[in-house]
Amino acid sequence: MEADFSEMRNELQSRDALWRRIQVECQQLHTELLKIKEYKDMQEIQIKHQSSCRQITEQLENKNAELLLLAQSQEHQREELNKIRNHLYREEQAHRSEQERMKTEISDLTEELHQKEITIATIMEKASLLERQLKMELEIKDKLLAKQQLLDFRYKVIKSENTHLKEMV
Repeated sequence: MEADFSEMRNELQSRDALWRRIQVECQQLHTELLKIKEYKDMQEIQIKHQSSCRQITEQLENKNAELLLLAQSQEHQREELNKIRNHLYREEQAHRSEQERMKTEISDLTEELHQKEITIATIMEKASLLERQLKMELEIKDKLLAKQQLLDFRYKVIKSENTHLKEMV
């Protein structure tokens, strides 16, 4: 995209330079036209020949036609320069808008990532707490199981003694 901008700037500078050359040529032609007019006036005063007057008039008309063509060309160049400037401005605006959109998106993603990191940390804390609780419950159950087995063993011993006592009686 930077290359496009650079290319457009170069094109704009090139056309600006052409525009300046055309203006200088117009000034030169205008000066030359003034000189031709002075020359024509002097010729009319000095020489009364009809042919030389026609020749100067033709030259003047040719120069006027050239000036008109240059003025038209100059106007066309000005329009082209304006189009290029407008296009460059729109491209720069689009580029800025895209940059702003990307900054906003990055900011949103960063915030989302931060929130997910907080969520993960919270989950890890809860998991650690649940793990400790589970270990404690397992220890309690292991103790209860041991007591249960001891009680079962005592029950069997007492039952066995009881059976033995019944047989003796």
